[in-house]
Amino acid sequence: MDTSTSRALTDELLRADARELRRAIDRADPMVLRGVLFQLTGDRGLTRGRIEKRPVGAMEAAFLADPDDERRVRDLAVDLLLDLRDRGGTVQIGPEDRLLESMALTAGDPIDPSELEVWTEELALDPWCRSLAWRRPPAAETLSDVSVLVIGAGIGGINAAVQLKRAGFSFQVVEKNAGIGGTWWENRYPGARVDTSNRSYSYVYAVDYPLSSPYGTQAENERYLNWVVDEFGVRDDIELETEVLDLDWVEDQARWKATVRRADGTQETRYATFVISAVGFLARPSSPAIEGADLFEGRAFHSARWPDDLDVTGQRVAVIGSGCTGYQLDAELAGKVGHLHVFQRTAQWLFERPGYLAEYPDEVKWLSRNVPFYNNFMRFRTSWMAGPHVQSRAFFRDPDWHDPDSLSEANHRTRQQRIEFLRSKLGSRPDLLEKMIPPHPPLTARPVAVDADFSIADALLRDDVTLVTEGIDTFTPRGIRTRDGVEHEVDVVVYATGFKANDFLWPMTIRGRDGRTVEDLWSIDGARAWTGVMLPGFPNLFMLYGPNTNPLSLGAVTYSELMTRFALERMEDVIEQGAASVEVTREAYDRYNRALDAQESRRTWSYEKSTSYFLNSHGRSATNFPFEGTDLWRWLRHPDPEALEVR
Repeated sequence: MDTSTSRALTDELLRADARELRRAIDRADPMVLRGVLFQLTGDRGLTRGRIEKRPVGAMEAAFLADPDDERRVRDLAVDLLLDLRDRGGTVQIGPEDRLLESMALTAGDPIDPSELEVWTEELALDPWCRSLAWRRPPAAETLSDVSVLVIGAGIGGINAAVQLKRAGFSFQVVEKNAGIGGTWWENRYPGARVDTSNRSYSYVYAVDYPLSSPYGTQAENERYLNWVVDEFGVRDDIELETEVLDLDWVEDQARWKATVRRADGTQETRYATFVISAVGFLARPSSPAIEGADLFEGRAFHSARWPDDLDVTGQRVAVIGSGCTGYQLDAELAGKVGHLHVFQRTAQWLFERPGYLAEYPDEVKWLSRNVPFYNNFMRFRTSWMAGPHVQSRAFFRDPDWHDPDSLSEANHRTRQQRIEFLRSKLGSRPDLLEKMIPPHPPLTARPVAVDADFSIADALLRDDVTLVTEGIDTFTPRGIRTRDGVEHEVDVVVYATGFKANDFLWPMTIRGRDGRTVEDLWSIDGARAWTGVMLPGFPNLFMLYGPNTNPLSLGAVTYSELMTRFALERMEDVIEQGAASVEVTREAYDRYNRALDAQESRRTWSYEKSTSYFLNSHGRSATNFPFEGTDLWRWLRHPDPEALEVR
């Protein structure tokens, strides 16, 4: 880290009076203020204060236990800002050797010095800490012979474009949709919102983007990604409405041949030295085959294909599905449609997030704009809470725990807390309460984030909302008939039935060495990869958000940044050595996946009766990452040289 890192004080801060500063600081996270203040001042008094662990969803996070300690931290923050205001100019971050303790004060937990680098990256003081730093920059003519094809312009593909451009590569991004953003372009249904904090759901080089809410809506997420594309000058490098159909490795040319289809249906062939697949795994909608679907005379569509011209006001709407999307839709549509029919096959556990649907108060936006390094430490605390030492612990199962309804003592506590939340909402309706308690232990399927004040649980209490738990028999021209013989008349049917999450890279056909396809490699028990990024026999091919990289420790944006840096560094190896290709060895691939299976058996989603996308048809997870985010950082930052073969 460059210890001369500094921030210019804003005009807004220089004009602020003491009352304005106090109003803003009273809205700040005191744990974050501790870290910022200590890093800037080294005041040892900030290290005092008793810490207590409090439940936050399924995890326990650290907070200051005594309100007097919180007030003392806030008072110190106001005093410092007044002093900075009066002095003007800039403020420096402070010495590098203070960072470990500053971050520990923010986390409320000690930080292992061996993890300092990964957490410093999450702090995002260096905006380009996850970029390629050439060991010996190649000559321009050398780079001109290298081309990169990026497939997909969602979160992973956009970051890849920014990093490739910064490194000087010749590249092209192709995107099947008519706009950029991936899942945030496609999923425009009412209520679509990210379920992880915006603070960490952002790139390290864009930490100061002015966020309007703690959990971004579809519109805000799409707006953020479009801002990144324009701010870092990669829009002209993205070709929209262009889909890759086939990839073939051409051995004697040491490059990939891609067959792409343009918007007008024409096909063409392109070549690339390297390919980065950023297609994700929640990109292809999955709609159930229900008898009589062609008989229905109303409108029916998947949630990821929400029609722009649809007005549901006063209409009778059926939402089929009870995952994150379905529950988001239900809460948003309740009271806006004529009548809402919630078709639920399996209830899912609800985890309330205070302020999930709210915007940031003006004071919080002021803090982000004006308090030096506040955004950095806020990002770090959010990442820490989503990391291996906090959130990840909730996803472990205890092999010695014997209870049909839970998988460990902590899992049992989580179940009791979730039931109590449901009871607080539905206690007056025991019939609904019974139907909303899932039959599986918590965290064996994707947890559903909801607002503490209004969610699906509140919506179900309305007279114009009907919860339907009988199985669907058939569609009729006027609606849906369930197996109990009841016909539910509706005007609109929405399939909130998820995606083909286990069909990685589908529907592309990808042939590697000797014409072998990825389906051949995955024929035994589904999609796998080495660290989620590389496949043996498929040289110069890198995946972002590939098999077993859905994170329960750190987050998807962090993972995509780590994987992109790894890919660019492997490209550097090939160029520097004058080689043709790089790939993972079969031995390393098999060894990694044996370790993955062993670790996965310890996680809650390995629950044998799970019916969610967390398990594939072979009974194993091809989606979730069972290790820790810090493990992935280490394996990709310092890869085992024996695992990779440069030819």
